[in-house]
Amino acid sequence: MSTELSELTFTVSGRVARPIAEVYDAVADPEQLSHYFTTAGARGRLEPGNEVTWDFHDYPGRFPVEVVEAQSPTRIVIRWGGTATTAADGTTTATFEFESIDDGARTLVTITESSWQVSPDGARSAFGNCEGWTGMLAALKMWVEHGIHLRDGFYA
Repeated sequence: MSTELSELTFTVSGRVARPIAEVYDAVADPEQLSHYFTTAGARGRLEPGNEVTWDFHDYPGRFPVEVVEAQSPTRIVIRWGGTATTAADGTTTATFEFESIDDGARTLVTITESSWQVSPDGARSAFGNCEGWTGMLAALKMWVEHGIHLRDGFYA
């Protein structure tokens, strides 16, 4: 039985040695996100109805982020613009899942993003975002566990 691939999707995950509520807040809070991920700043808390934008030194310009769902402290779903997407509005969907592990001492963070075309342009965009979210997880870990801004000076 052969199944045809209809869109490209990826999942990345990492463990952060902090309780789930603290890790969730580090992603949802624009002030914290600006310290370790959005190298040119984040505006708006990741909650439905809020006007949210992310800026990056390596990709200049303000990116609008639509918060589809926010269930503190376990899940955030966003939609934002992409290239070569399958969505009619040109967006992708990224889902952040937070799971308390090790009796609450650590949090497993899983990010799944989908909606790219099965094409060379779709693959380039998906791989680029996969790299970005992997870097975000590493930077999140360093920020929450050690207060280190891992991306400082990395891109600009």
